[in-house]
Amino acid sequence: MTSNPPPNTRFHACATCRHFEAVKTAGKMYYKCRRLGFDTNPGYRFHCWNPKDNVRKLMEKEQRR
Repeated sequence: MTSNPPPNTRFHACATCRHFEAVKTAGKMYYKCRRLGFDTNPGYRFHCWNPKDNVRKLMEKEQRR
């Protein structure tokens, strides 16, 4: 198991989490957390955030600078 990154990163948002799901139905977008089962918003922030692999790589790249 990997440790979670610090929550104050500029990448920290539901839209960058691996559990975030966007579904378009009848011309409307719905955003949901697959892990929790709740409706969400791409810009929301929660402590359970687990970034997608590509986001984690970007964060590591920024830390190396």
